[in-house]
Amino acid sequence: MTAGSPDDTGSRLLTAWRGEVLATKVYALIAQRLPDRQANLVRQIAQVEDGHRQRLEGRMHELGVAVPDQDSVRVGPWLRLQARVAPVDRLLASREAAEQGDVDDVYGRPTGDPVTDGLFAEIREQEQSHESTMRELRRGSKDSPVPAGRPEQAGATRARARLDRILGRETWHQRGGSWISDAIYGANDGLASVFGIVAGVSGATGGSSFVLTAGLSAAIASALSMGTGAFLASRSEAEVVAANVQRERQEIVEHPEEEREELSLFYQVKGIDEATADQLAATIAQHPEAMLHALSAEELGVTQAGTGNPAQSALAATVSTGLGAIIPVIPFMFMTGTPAIIAAAVVSLVAHFLVGAAKSLVTLRSWWSAGLEMTLAGAIVGGATYLVGLVLPT
Repeated sequence: MTAGSPDDTGSRLLTAWRGEVLATKVYALIAQRLPDRQANLVRQIAQVEDGHRQRLEGRMHELGVAVPDQDSVRVGPWLRLQARVAPVDRLLASREAAEQGDVDDVYGRPTGDPVTDGLFAEIREQEQSHESTMRELRRGSKDSPVPAGRPEQAGATRARARLDRILGRETWHQRGGSWISDAIYGANDGLASVFGIVAGVSGATGGSSFVLTAGLSAAIASALSMGTGAFLASRSEAEVVAANVQRERQEIVEHPEEEREELSLFYQVKGIDEATADQLAATIAQHPEAMLHALSAEELGVTQAGTGNPAQSALAATVSTGLGAIIPVIPFMFMTGTPAIIAAAVVSLVAHFLVGAAKSLVTLRSWWSAGLEMTLAGAIVGGATYLVGLVLPT
């Protein structure tokens, strides 16, 4: 099939169309997890993608290319799960990389059809124009940039520069993480550490009943250690947030004019004109608690929802670590000796693969490569500790 032929042009249009439909659906899933102002921005990007789809469909109709049903483009179960649980910044980075690939591969190569190439060039330019928006969202920015073409864009840029200067001296802002990723890594830690202990004691004792005692002790210790660690970390995060909010309260008292200007600038970078933003900030500044809530939400991302729940984090870490840690021990509850060692190695390596695949929900790597990598790591740890157990005196 030669470039420029109707079949080639139609195939390229179909590929581009599927990419736009998939992007629209993924952005819709991501938007469900974001605060209103960021969700609206992501929905705007999704609308741009949907506009691209409509323009592509128009050209496909002109060329007599059949347009499939949008339901034929499905978000796979794994991608859907990633969109619901993976860190948003990584999801956006993944989408940015995928779209850049489409820009270069799908839209960047000429088809030989002048009209289609012109359409591709326009879409490519629009795709590249919202890369800065994606980068802002990836950084967890609270100040959504104004879409290209808005008349307020120049003012928003100036406000962004002034706001950055003010925020530059306030280096005490902190951000938190996700307990879901902590649970996955807890299972990873429990499985890997206890598998090493079970393998080592098995090598030293030939798979005797001592392995069960050592394995259970290690599993309980790992689970409790991870749980208390997660609780203390979450408590510390809450304390940092409380300290930051108190510091913001102090800033409002000590520098009311600058804080009012800061709030106005936050509104300006969203596209509100300077006069209206100043008026809004002045009105809110008349109520100190409202001012505190507004600035805390804009600067710290702290809303009424607050920070993570220490008890929830501790429970997730304890349970996930305990579940991961108990797996290598299970065969020794029913048998001893070589059969138990072999069974423990098999179930542990399978569990390593599954935990590695689960980690790809957070890392966004391919599930099979993450699983194989984790399995290889488990085999190295288990094999090394088993050999150490063989040479140690008992």
